Amino acid sequence: MDTVLSVGIVAAYVAVLTFVAVRARAARRFSEFSLAGRTLPLALVFGSLCATYVGPAFSITFVGKGFQSGFLFLGIGLAYAAQNILVGLLVAPRLRGLKDCHTLGDAIGQKYDRKCQIVAGIISVGLCAGFAAVMAKAGGVVLTDIFGLTSWSSVIVVVGITALYTTFGGLRASVITDAFQFSIFAILLPVTLILVLIFHFDGGAATFAKEASAATAGGLGSTSLIEIIGLVAAFLLGETLIPPYANRALASRTTRISRNGFVLAGVFSVVWFMVMIAIGVTARTIVPEGTNEDHVLLNLVKSTMPAGGYVLLLVVLVSVVMSSLDSLLNAGAVAFTQDIVKPFAKLPDETALNVGRCATIVIAAIAAAGAVKVPSIITGLLICYTIWAPAILPALIIGLWIKRPRPLAGISSMAVGTLVAVILWIILWIIFKFVYPAEIEIAPLVIIPALGAALLAYLVGHWLERNKHGA
Repeated sequence: MDTVLSVGIVAAYVAVLTFVAVRARAARRFSEFSLAGRTLPLALVFGSLCATYVGPAFSITFVGKGFQSGFLFLGIGLAYAAQNILVGLLVAPRLRGLKDCHTLGDAIGQKYDRKCQIVAGIISVGLCAGFAAVMAKAGGVVLTDIFGLTSWSSVIVVVGITALYTTFGGLRASVITDAFQFSIFAILLPVTLILVLIFHFDGGAATFAKEASAATAGGLGSTSLIEIIGLVAAFLLGETLIPPYANRALASRTTRISRNGFVLAGVFSVVWFMVMIAIGVTARTIVPEGTNEDHVLLNLVKSTMPAGGYVLLLVVLVSVVMSSLDSLLNAGAVAFTQDIVKPFAKLPDETALNVGRCATIVIAAIAAAGAVKVPSIITGLLICYTIWAPAILPALIIGLWIKRPRPLAGISSMAVGTLVAVILWIILWIIFKFVYPAEIEIAPLVIIPALGAALLAYLVGHWLERNKHGA
């Protein structure tokens, strides 16, 4: 590949992205850094939500899954679409309706107490750093493929650029650059599918149906029922109102925009999953069998597109990874400031803004360091999913819907859900790695019992505190 052409395309794209970020303006107050002044219109809420999820998880990974298991993962992905729509209809408006609320920790603090807010903040920051490490790895994989850099160098470049504009611009810069990157990527990948089908895919609809059937049958044959149930649970609950999504709900101009943004993003995700799976199926006749699932999309584009188009698509892919990454860095920094620091110290607005900016840099550094330990994109995401869902969702959703949430119930649920998920991951990893080596997906064996333990802890805490106070 022509290095000069690659550098030129990358430089041009970075220049355009920088211009977009600068136009977004640097945040001058903490309310702008955290929630963009609660002024986001529907287009930006929808675009930034989509940009956050169409990154590596739902592009690189879903193409790889389509390549390996056909339309099996489409059914699993539909659980995510249903989750977005349900959140939009039932949860996001209630969250947006809370007064002076910047984070999920704020929401939990208002419904329970300050201790619950601090625990929720610690979980939020930890999971944001974990998700960010997965995004950093994904961006590093693509950048390494373009320039042949070492994994470390690629990760540092991706995280460094993202942290730079997120640190100064806050949420507004994040959502505006997200919407810009999403618009380009949402056009380029479907166009890639069309070009592959027209010029490189032999056999037409009959061959596509044959490959899809063979891949899907193979996927069903190699995946147990409990794994499928667990994966559906992970995609249904694992990204439900993670901090970046919650911030979009809170930053929307009205409750109606909050609701419609999530519903539209859920509907769009169905179309996106179908396109990604279709790309994976078409790749079966072009990409060598046995290709690592994280590299199927890259290998397909490399083998079917001219050098310039390949580099452009990969640069845009990196930028969409950055869209997910910037959302996580900002959400983690806001959660640290609002949920961990502010409960202990009354911060002037300028100090809170500076704390948020410093937290962005620290979380970015942690993500870059952790990226090299991520085994694969999908495994990294599933680890985060299976911890987030039991750690936060029972306390959050029940707290938003019942009249008198009990603090003991909330803190018990969050603590037990987190501990059970982490302990199960460690135990099962040791068993299937050393005691009984086997190729098995651990996540489904974690999320269901961890959720059950979190719900049970909530009920016990609610009963104990209710009886203690006699009401």
